[in-house]
Amino acid sequence: MTASGQYEEVDFGVEEALALVKEGGAPVHDDSGTTGASRPVPSPAPGAGAGSRKDTAEHQADRHTATPWQRARAIAGRAPRRPDTSVSVTLDAALGLVLAAPLAALSDLPSFDTSAMDGWAVAGPGPWDVRAEGVLAGRNEPQPLTDGEAVRIATGARIPQDASAVIRSEHGRTDEKERLYATRDVVHGQDIRPRGQECRSGEPLLPPGTLVTPGVLGLAAAAGYDTVAALPRPRAEVLVLGDELLTEGLPHDGLIRDALGPMLPPWLRALGAEVIAVRRLGDDAEALRKALKSSDADLIVTTGGTAAGPVDHVHPILRRLGAELLVDGVEVRPGHPMLLARLKENQHLVGLPGNPLAAVSGLLTLAEPLLRTLAGRAAPESYTLPLQDSVHGHPYDTRLIPVVLRGDRAVPLHYNGPAMLRGIAVADALAVVPPGGARPGQELEILDLPWAMAGIEVCFT
Repeated sequence: MTASGQYEEVDFGVEEALALVKEGGAPVHDDSGTTGASRPVPSPAPGAGAGSRKDTAEHQADRHTATPWQRARAIAGRAPRRPDTSVSVTLDAALGLVLAAPLAALSDLPSFDTSAMDGWAVAGPGPWDVRAEGVLAGRNEPQPLTDGEAVRIATGARIPQDASAVIRSEHGRTDEKERLYATRDVVHGQDIRPRGQECRSGEPLLPPGTLVTPGVLGLAAAAGYDTVAALPRPRAEVLVLGDELLTEGLPHDGLIRDALGPMLPPWLRALGAEVIAVRRLGDDAEALRKALKSSDADLIVTTGGTAAGPVDHVHPILRRLGAELLVDGVEVRPGHPMLLARLKENQHLVGLPGNPLAAVSGLLTLAEPLLRTLAGRAAPESYTLPLQDSVHGHPYDTRLIPVVLRGDRAVPLHYNGPAMLRGIAVADALAVVPPGGARPGQELEILDLPWAMAGIEVCFT
């Protein structure tokens, strides 16, 4: 714990605490922010704060459709990519895309012998007579040198024909007759970048599937490219559901501010999507049906409405549209009622719970691997870090909790209930907590937030 207690792990919120202790048929609040259907929940498993007992038959029947967290991520990552041809993208618009074709050199690099340093180009042994005129970068080919001659030269300038070396400015001196003397031994070819040193014309530089980083943009420009062939960004549309949501002002009269409308579009862009629309539909089943029917997005993201309450319309509308339900609930907290459906051959829907942190859980569980696959990006290498403090676990589900990374430790953050955002607002990552919880020093898988490592401006480009 820190002095302020900011990183202190806390007990479950109301929804999760009830999930741990409720038994029989009492209604239990789920991660969607509504009270779901009655369902029996067993006592916690060992390590979760209570004695053990086997799951009841009723409990297993209730959970038979929920998908284990790792399997849900794998299913989302297998989404087929739209068979679009690659797009030609200017270099200033290519950052964050993936190359659709090999990048081969269009010319030798460098395309002529150049000086690696400011100094003098010399021919033969010294001392050397220095010409009056110098050689600058970007100028026409200079006059050849003869043995015993030198010429002032700038970094990047073309090397005169028959020059044998470049002497750096700090390694030479001239006398009153403009004769040059080297203050160090001169080696033939020193500080000359020969033509084709980095690559020859036609040589492959990068394979398809390479993520376009600032370094890739620099290499492409140096190799002669104005545009590159890349896979297009997957197009995403956000449908915000719920009559209780306000878009401005203070909460009042049972209405609350919509946190997901402002949060999801930039988050989806950070995950590589092009957000084409954000639409607020309220709790209108017909409006939802029309919106899904008319959308041409690769990914549709809905907020709320994934549980079984009286105005939770997502499941009924998906059935009416003949959608294929790939994931119907995930064994994870928060975010249990998230879902993944295929609407058309190349169109998917991720249904997020309405509670903010539960929605973040759904984004990283289902939307991130799906968008990564659609964009042609490789999966990041998974890694683990030891926990600084103990973390309570759900008796049978995975938990995702916000953490900050301090050196070689993951520090659990306060305010990690399904409806809370204070933790995720300052988090670097989410830690994957196994059923039963984790002890101090235990290694847990870490899911980086997209802007935590690369910088917010890069990720939101």
